[in-house]
Amino acid sequence: MLPLDGIPMLEHDIRRAMAADRVDTVVVATTFHAKDDIVASHAKSIGAEVFRGSEDDVLGRMQGAAETYDADVVVRLTGDNPFVEPALISTAVEHVESGADYASNKIERTWPIGVDAEAFTATSFRRVEEAAREPHHREHVTPYYHENDDEFERVNVTVDDVFDNGLFGAGVELRLTLDEYADYDLYRNLYSEVDYEGIIDVRDVVDYIQRHDLSAANTDVDQKTLW
Repeated sequence: MLPLDGIPMLEHDIRRAMAADRVDTVVVATTFHAKDDIVASHAKSIGAEVFRGSEDDVLGRMQGAAETYDADVVVRLTGDNPFVEPALISTAVEHVESGADYASNKIERTWPIGVDAEAFTATSFRRVEEAAREPHHREHVTPYYHENDDEFERVNVTVDDVFDNGLFGAGVELRLTLDEYADYDLYRNLYSEVDYEGIIDVRDVVDYIQRHDLSAANTDVDQKTLW
């Protein structure tokens, strides 16, 4: 709920998901705890659906949301990524609709950290939910796809698959996810200085960072990785 340009980051996330032309319904899957009432209330107020479930079993929570809203293809986005690219979301969905079980930009990363989207079939996700029993599977939702890649057809979505001119040379060293104050301080600056209408264009964000030599502003933040 921290503001970026006067708007809660959650709302920016929802707007970006809604801007993806291959997304029909946006569901905020939050917990059933009272502390997340504000998340559920704000999500509903701007037109998103809401599903509430376990705090620790995020996989189960997402599966519950997918079943409740009768999804054929599920897209997983996380609430700490205020620059996720709508065209990346749609490209991942198109790969799944064309026969892949799973498509994302996280298999071999070419995008900045935090510009992430994962799409998968509801059928394969049901298999994952039934088979995944390790704690890190339940908490982080999709590791089972990668640890059992012989069971699924996976597709990696690169920057060049989405943008003709890439991202001005930016790659995995650039952080665009929110973990610590250094991240938030940078993103407040970006949302106040980069011109946008509706949603901010990640290409303009990367261009601004590079022109103003801001890429080191949050590189000291310890990024947790699973694979």
